[in-house]
Amino acid sequence: MKIIKLILRVGLVLLGGSLVGKFAMNSSSKQYETLKQPPLSPPGIVFPIVWSALYGAMGIAYHIVKESSANKNVSVIYYTQLGLNYLWSFLYFRLRLRGVALIEIFALLSTVIITTVTFYEENKVAGLMLLPYICWVTFAAYLNAGGWLLNRNSTEVKNN
Repeated sequence: MKIIKLILRVGLVLLGGSLVGKFAMNSSSKQYETLKQPPLSPPGIVFPIVWSALYGAMGIAYHIVKESSANKNVSVIYYTQLGLNYLWSFLYFRLRLRGVALIEIFALLSTVIITTVTFYEENKVAGLMLLPYICWVTFAAYLNAGGWLLNRNSTEVKNN
């Protein structure tokens, strides 16, 4: 039964990420290539690879915590950060509200840190599994800030 729960927890977060990729970012690769990018910006192909690994780690970490903890708040904390994670893509790519997305990504980063600390307190391995997620969202915040600053006066993209 635990293996089925693990598969569902990992599968659902991966499915959610895939759906966000399809619906929020249907033109994101073209958009990404046409926007001015800050230094250290990776090629667009890197993002689905990294996010798949991060979503997998998130699902596994959540499963570990859910199976070993009676703390009811872990689900609220986990799904809050996951919702903010999914929302960011709609703001940045679909709605092209890059300034709003920049504010939102700092809320996301805060919830990811809270989730990581909470998971670590419940199970050290689960908490440590989210450290790459903190690093990536921090890097994404840099990319978001750079993308917003470099493109905010562009007539081709909507920036708020």
